[in-house]
Amino acid sequence: MVTGEAIVLPTMGCGTWAWGNRILWGYDESMDEELAGVFNLCVRNGVTLFDTGDSYGTGRLKGQSEKLLGRFTRGYEGINRDKICIATKLAAYPWRLTANSMVAAAEASAERLGRGIDLVQMHWSTANYAPWQEGKLLDGLALLAERGLVKAVGLSNYGTKRLRWAYQRLSDRGIKIATLQVQYSLLSTYPVTELGLKDVCDELGIRLIAYSPLALGLLTGKYQVNGKLPGGIRGWLCRQLLPGMQPLLDCMAEIARNRQKTISQVAINWCITKGTIPIPGAKSQRQAEENIGALGWFLDAGEVGELDRIAASLPRKMVQNIFQTL
Repeated sequence: MVTGEAIVLPTMGCGTWAWGNRILWGYDESMDEELAGVFNLCVRNGVTLFDTGDSYGTGRLKGQSEKLLGRFTRGYEGINRDKICIATKLAAYPWRLTANSMVAAAEASAERLGRGIDLVQMHWSTANYAPWQEGKLLDGLALLAERGLVKAVGLSNYGTKRLRWAYQRLSDRGIKIATLQVQYSLLSTYPVTELGLKDVCDELGIRLIAYSPLALGLLTGKYQVNGKLPGGIRGWLCRQLLPGMQPLLDCMAEIARNRQKTISQVAINWCITKGTIPIPGAKSQRQAEENIGALGWFLDAGEVGELDRIAASLPRKMVQNIFQTL
């Protein structure tokens, strides 16, 4: 039986959450070699946790995110090959109603990956709209662990109350929750400061994974109030948040100058300093190199305190994931 301790998570992952969105919006096969280069660069530098999901690259692309990640993993022969950890998330689709439906979903993910799954995660809780559905889906995760089809089990977008409920349900079957993944950054401190998730995770022995640590690019310094903004949801968020977050960006820029780092690296390192595993996306080798530059050093207590103070004073924060529970 898998307890969740059979898997050793590295300090930082290279999140394919960003790859998934790129695949969904305008993906073409010309990107494959660049993405393979990103994967190889990350693994060579000790970044060996890769996070994806069965809902990334769906429809006509037929699970392309998992297929690519599996192909990159199988083709890699360099250093740290034995440390590669593949995590995927299974969507709580409304037609997935039984434990066996989750087992089937994981088997389909493993087939696309062409390898076993190291960490399988519930992509979101159904507590906000169909709480009756969730128990059977968690039972499916338990079955995967009991049958040795995965090395560890994790959750995503759970708050403290729902986390304790899920923890007890899985514990009753001897299954340990290894990880919890939530949106967490200097613009999204809510899961930790208001829900208290880090304290509960520490109590229960669960590693906290921080997705969107760069807040969709808002914490990279590349967007300016009067500059060119991206389209879609990112552009809307920029227009909503940028006018009020300049003090935070100024503080991050000063720390970056003193540290000879970049604003992005400061944002990622802040997540690491808080005891989480950030999974920033990387769609190019340049982005991967910048992410890797967040490793090997730590912000000091004074820097963290100042960033915390300014982040808490901002007039607006990132919108929370609609599936995030209490």
